[in-house]
Amino acid sequence: MALPVSVDASPAAPVRTVSARHFVRLKLRVMGNNFRGQGWRIALFVGGALLGLWFAAAGFFLFAAPGLTGNGRYAVLIAAAGGGLLVLGWLFLPLVFFGVDETLDPARFALLPLPRRTLVTGLFVAALISVPVLAVLIASFGLVLTAWSLGGWSAGLVAVVGVLAGILLCVAASRAVTSAFATMLRSRRVRDLAAVLLAVTAALLGPLQVFGLAALREADWTRLTGVATVIGWTPLGAPWTVGIDVAQGRVWAAPVKLLITVVALGALLAWWSRSIESAMVGSASAGKAPVRRGVTGGAVAQLFPRVATWAGRDRFGALVAREARYWWRDARRRANLITIAVVGIFVPVLINVTGGDFAFEDGAGFTAAASDSSPVVVTISMVLVGVLAAVTLANQFGFDGSAYAANVVAGVPGRVELRARMTAFSLYVLPMLGVVAVVLSFLLSRPEWIGLTIGGLVATYGAGLAVNSLISVLGAYSLPETSNPFAMNSGAGLAKGLLTLLAMLVSVVVAVPMVVAAALLGDAWLWLALPVGAAYGLGAALLGAYLAGDVLDRRQPELLATVTPRR
Repeated sequence: MALPVSVDASPAAPVRTVSARHFVRLKLRVMGNNFRGQGWRIALFVGGALLGLWFAAAGFFLFAAPGLTGNGRYAVLIAAAGGGLLVLGWLFLPLVFFGVDETLDPARFALLPLPRRTLVTGLFVAALISVPVLAVLIASFGLVLTAWSLGGWSAGLVAVVGVLAGILLCVAASRAVTSAFATMLRSRRVRDLAAVLLAVTAALLGPLQVFGLAALREADWTRLTGVATVIGWTPLGAPWTVGIDVAQGRVWAAPVKLLITVVALGALLAWWSRSIESAMVGSASAGKAPVRRGVTGGAVAQLFPRVATWAGRDRFGALVAREARYWWRDARRRANLITIAVVGIFVPVLINVTGGDFAFEDGAGFTAAASDSSPVVVTISMVLVGVLAAVTLANQFGFDGSAYAANVVAGVPGRVELRARMTAFSLYVLPMLGVVAVVLSFLLSRPEWIGLTIGGLVATYGAGLAVNSLISVLGAYSLPETSNPFAMNSGAGLAKGLLTLLAMLVSVVVAVPMVVAAALLGDAWLWLALPVGAAYGLGAALLGAYLAGDVLDRRQPELLATVTPRR
């Protein structure tokens, strides 16, 4: 069933059905309205397009290398590995970094009698109108050149079909995964399970990196080509290798791999269709509200979550309580906390633990020797973790949206506002950082380095809070009003990426003294790192709140206008 759209009230009026082209036109119209009068958005869009074209050109020459050199020995390896990385990138990057473009928010269509198939098809086609899709299309056409050079025009035409199918697979995968995670994270009953599963997955990344690096050191390219051949028979590599198969005489493999791609694409669209309907309905019910026993102080005390019961019953305490509750309940913020937990485990293990010497013993299984990490290397890894933990606040006012108007009307001082937001965020992040520091010290068999790791983390985290507080005031951008925590407005994905990169670079520069001290002071720094790092981080955070607070007092109306979503 399709929704009839009448263009005239008279009985003789023509009747048209809603199709994908209507969604494309609507997206282009919304994008144009978002850019109108917003010079900075136009500049970011143009900059993102140029950056995307640069990466597209680099990818094109990488994929076209076997064809340009006339050597097809590693063509399957490049096609399967490169194409598989493209699919995985579209799967995971929206979850942890860029987000997914929600210029057309599915929730906006909840009250329209649109069939689910029409809605999914329209949104899927509209999602193909984007700079990342164009960049991937240009890059992957290097495979077409390779197939054409090695096998003639027939192989090139098959490669074109495979590349187009691969791009459809990438977009469908990103939409299905972000929509499913959005639905899952809205449910408070599965929130803790999701966090545990993600943490376990992140913990397994370290051992996987160990085996991966060991394999690269002893690389047998012939064997890797065999692995790539296997990947080519999975949805990750099937669409990208069909042209190479035809060029190398395996014509029978092309229809089979295209069938695998079509089946995977259909499964992803079906998954997205099921989750998108839940996302349009609204927040999942969390069941009956729990009764809080043992809480005294009346109705006001009930507004303070358990993590902030210590806060005073004043303006600062109320702001801390509100922010602490939002970080725990809001799906968009909760997704960022899970990302911090994943990154906090992955980065130190990758830099430190995988730097050790690993050996295999006959009959004894896998044995790992102590890592070669030094206090300088550990401090550098802690700097990266602290920077990544604090960068979540680079657009902290964007989470509030139009609700920030309440603070503007109440005349909340900027310094109080920023200190309260730092405090509430730290209630969740600092315990996670402490666990990372302790676990890493024991993994390195260096329990005496706990002070070193904690000091480096706290110092960098405090410096990151200071930098990101100022950036959040000067470089805020609006987020779409949607239940999908990974959704971004058109052009905001690039804004998020650039602001994140800027915040990380500045934070690293501010935290450099910790690395210099670790390099110059030697063993003495093992005792000084904790007190000096704590003082440095706290001082940097307070100074940042003081300076950024003055800027916030002057820019409150402009900030409210910037973070308010445009309808």
